[in-house]
Amino acid sequence: MIRVHHLNNSRSQRILWILEEMGLEYDIVSYERDKETRLAPDSLKAVHPLGKSPVLEDGSVKIAESGAIVDYLVRTYGGGEFGPNPGAQDYNSYVEWLHFAEGSAMLPFMLALYTGRLGEAAAPLAPRIQSEIGNHLTYMAERLGERDFFVGDQLTGADIMLVFVLEVAAVSGIIAKFPNLKAYLERMQARPAYGHALERGGPYQLGA
Repeated sequence: MIRVHHLNNSRSQRILWILEEMGLEYDIVSYERDKETRLAPDSLKAVHPLGKSPVLEDGSVKIAESGAIVDYLVRTYGGGEFGPNPGAQDYNSYVEWLHFAEGSAMLPFMLALYTGRLGEAAAPLAPRIQSEIGNHLTYMAERLGERDFFVGDQLTGADIMLVFVLEVAAVSGIIAKFPNLKAYLERMQARPAYGHALERGGPYQLGA
């Protein structure tokens, strides 16, 4: 049985979503953020040395990092869906988007979160951070265009990864500047499997 170590209001919601899309059975071990610090509890360090979530266990396999988990699930249980096969025309694009979500897109959002706590001391950095956020979202909007998905004509692991980025953008309100990304996010959140993942994972409110 697959087990997901799930932290509320975190990237681990991605993993519940893709498991629901795949129709796989899984158990959840839930953890709650500290209400004051918003940090993960120390009990997660017993699961992974970094004390972060998600962590997925599948038999003898234990794997962290949401992108790596999505990749593992697609390769192991995808059955030819949720991502193109190596050598396919869209495969390199798929891999690029899979890593772009955390490798590029999330960095300026995290910088904005942390520097935002510094008040005026962060003012010199703010223009560059906001510029990079806009740059990445513009890139995503142009590449998506009017298509339904970022790769091919069906949901892939790339979409699972990228939706979290857009949910963060929605919290800040900047997504309103990109109507096609906003519409795409709403379509993804309207998927039945996304709703089922919310029911399993509990309250999900980024920025809370």
